[in-house]
Amino acid sequence: MKHKAPFIAAILIAALFISACSSGKTDRNLQDSVLDAIATRTSIRAYSDKPVDKKTVSTLLKAGMAAPTAMNTRPWVFYVVRDKAMMEEISCTLPYTKMAKDAAVLIVPCGDRERFLTGEGMTYWVQDVSAATENILLAAHAMGLGAVWTGVYPIRERITDVSRILDIAPEHVPLCVIPIGYPAENPEPKDKWEPERIFYR
Repeated sequence: MKHKAPFIAAILIAALFISACSSGKTDRNLQDSVLDAIATRTSIRAYSDKPVDKKTVSTLLKAGMAAPTAMNTRPWVFYVVRDKAMMEEISCTLPYTKMAKDAAVLIVPCGDRERFLTGEGMTYWVQDVSAATENILLAAHAMGLGAVWTGVYPIRERITDVSRILDIAPEHVPLCVIPIGYPAENPEPKDKWEPERIFYR
C-alpha cells in the first residue's frame, strides 16, 4: 500500500462503502484496497527526514473532512504544524508524543465549540472528530506515510498545554496530535481480531 496513488486516500473512507452500498455493487479492487489499508495500518513513531508537501497534507485533510458527523455539524478544525520550535515543545511536554519533534508535520484535530450540538448531544463532537482522525490515519497509510494518534482530550492539563504551545483559539478544543512523516520503521500490524468479543442477537 505504500506506493498507491494519492487519490486512493481521498476515496478511501466515506465514498467507499457509501457508494458501494447505494449502488448495490462493490468494486472488488476498491474493496480490497480499503480493507487492506484498514488491516495493515499501524502506528508509526519513527520518520525519515523526507518532507511531506502541502498537497499531500491537503489530501489528508480532505479525507478527514469526509468523515461522518452528527447532523452534519462538522464540528472540526485542524491545526497544521510545521514550526520546529512548536513541534519540539509538544515533544517535550506531552508524555506520549516524543516522536513529534522528528515528524515532518503535525495535524491537530480540534472540536469547534461554536459547532457543538446542545444538550445531551454536546459531546458528539468527540465522535465526529475521532472519525475524522481515523480517516487521516488511514489516508496517511494508503499514501505511504506513517502516523500515530496521540491523545490530548479529555486530560485537562494536555488540553491546556497544547492550546498554549500552538496558540489555539479558545473556542477550539484539541482532541489529539497526529505526528506524520515518511516511515523510518516497518512494524508488523497487530492482529486484533477477537471473535469472542462479538455478541449476536
